[in-house]
Amino acid sequence: MNRTERSRIKRAPKRGYYDRETIFRILDAGQICHIGFIHHNKPVVIPTIYGRSNDKLYIHGAAISRLIAVLEKGIDISLSVAHVDGLVLARSAFHHSMNYRSVVVFGKAKPVADADKTDALKIISDHLISGRWDEVRKPNTKELKATKVLEIEIDEASAKIRTGGPVDDKEDYDSDIWAGEIPLKITALNPVDDKKLVAGIEVPDSVRNYYP
Repeated sequence: MNRTERSRIKRAPKRGYYDRETIFRILDAGQICHIGFIHHNKPVVIPTIYGRSNDKLYIHGAAISRLIAVLEKGIDISLSVAHVDGLVLARSAFHHSMNYRSVVVFGKAKPVADADKTDALKIISDHLISGRWDEVRKPNTKELKATKVLEIEIDEASAKIRTGGPVDDKEDYDSDIWAGEIPLKITALNPVDDKKLVAGIEVPDSVRNYYP
């Protein structure tokens, strides 16, 4: 992975990772990314869903959306994905922290050709919930025309990961204050049928087997 001064981890550098395997694993586990860019000389951050295939990330939106209209011009962007794995509670307020996995990608977005748009949308759909694309109606010509898909090459990126318990000052370890971690995770609850669902339709495999 290309590493420059802007992508180098400066705070707690020992937590930094630059290999594709680690970066891709964190991206693949995410459900939403935040894209930062400059619009009219002001910083803007927009959350959106995404998908990954090899060294490319894909995002989509309405052809008239501000995000798509600005990004397709090829401006510099920063894209981030983060997971909170636990609250790390120290003996002192100063040393409270959290366990996390995060990735920041730097680059530019470019439009996906119309001939490749459907494949890119499938990548995004499969990222959100694997197998769902094969169970639903595919986008028609009108819907494809109203939608734009952008790709972002994952060339410059870094990951940062924290694990483990709290790190307190030496003099605080003998105190009578509880310290430790509260692990956190995303859990899928039972699916809820749409109120307008035709009677007799069973929950499909993609929904029944979904695990975040």
